[in-house]
Amino acid sequence: MKYQIIPVTPFQQNCSLIWCEKTKRAAVVDPGGNIDRIQNEVVKLGLVLEKILLTHGHIDHVGGAKALAKAANIPIVGPHIADKFWIENLPKQSQNFGFPHCDAFEPEQYLQDGDIVNLGEQRLSVLHCPGHTPGHIAFFSAQSQLAWVGDILFRSSIGRTDFPQSNHQDLINSITEKLWPLGAEVAFIPGHGPMSTFGEEREHNPFVADQLLR
Repeated sequence: MKYQIIPVTPFQQNCSLIWCEKTKRAAVVDPGGNIDRIQNEVVKLGLVLEKILLTHGHIDHVGGAKALAKAANIPIVGPHIADKFWIENLPKQSQNFGFPHCDAFEPEQYLQDGDIVNLGEQRLSVLHCPGHTPGHIAFFSAQSQLAWVGDILFRSSIGRTDFPQSNHQDLINSITEKLWPLGAEVAFIPGHGPMSTFGEEREHNPFVADQLLR
């Protein structure tokens, strides 16, 4: 699985353009905005955009999804249905966070833990990881040893849990019971900031390092 990180929105959210190198079939993970920038990368790389994948329903991750889906005539897939209320509340989110008005939408498909998303000859496993939001999911490429974790985990930090239906203990459980078993060598792309590995975070993250949770 090849990828290109495209920072979008004033929140500098890590939107990812991902694709199967052999078939050039591509998807966009969390197009929060700046869809012209995303579309330019698709053209520049000679890719065929097939779908939009969403980790959760916060506006900096989904704010451009409806416009991109319409422009490219592609489906929106994800997140878990427990985040439906966040997507339905997008007009209010856009007001609260100072974003341009954003209409609600209905994804073509909500995802569940254990689902598989196909992209050309590549496969992404879906992990339901509640905590930051109740319907947050992560995508994992076993072949590439790479995960897209949205706002679950960051380098040296973890996701906020002060939103409606957030839960701190659920977040800790999602990290330790869903992400850590994937392997210490797995690299991850967070929703914001630099990449890291699960092994690095298990050793040094001040919120979820192994020595803190024993």
